[in-house]
Amino acid sequence: MVQKTNAARLLDQLKITYELIEYEVDEAGLSAVSVAKKINLPIKQVYKTLVARGDKTGVILACIPGDYELDLKALASLSGNKKVDTVPLKEVQPLTGYVRGGVSPVGTKKKYPLYVDERIESVERVSISAGVRGCQMVLSPADLLRATGGRCGNISRSN
Repeated sequence: MVQKTNAARLLDQLKITYELIEYEVDEAGLSAVSVAKKINLPIKQVYKTLVARGDKTGVILACIPGDYELDLKALASLSGNKKVDTVPLKEVQPLTGYVRGGVSPVGTKKKYPLYVDERIESVERVSISAGVRGCQMVLSPADLLRATGGRCGNISRSN
């Protein structure tokens, strides 16, 4: 039985349908590509959540396809900032309540603005971290956006 996370409880409160998928955690393989293989989903459906800080808005979150990299200039433009940088790893847990490899855009300690790569609109179901390493949530992109107030834009580029 999969243990409910804060992110899952929040989706329950919003009456959003999702599936939890557990997988074996490997400290050396926390990448979204590795997770996609373990949960048997195409990488284009597995999104990773990155924590960034804008010069005007402060902390923001970005959700991008697992095999893409964040386009900081595009994220800055979409979020109304002149400059955006990812936050140092040591700040991720204090800001979000989540550890690296387990950051979910749902249920963070404080609700931060979320920007989601527009490629999400081309998939029927999306997999995101459930808030702990070793567990993914699979839901519709529309439900993810509804739960988070996320805004779509072209914020990533292929590696």
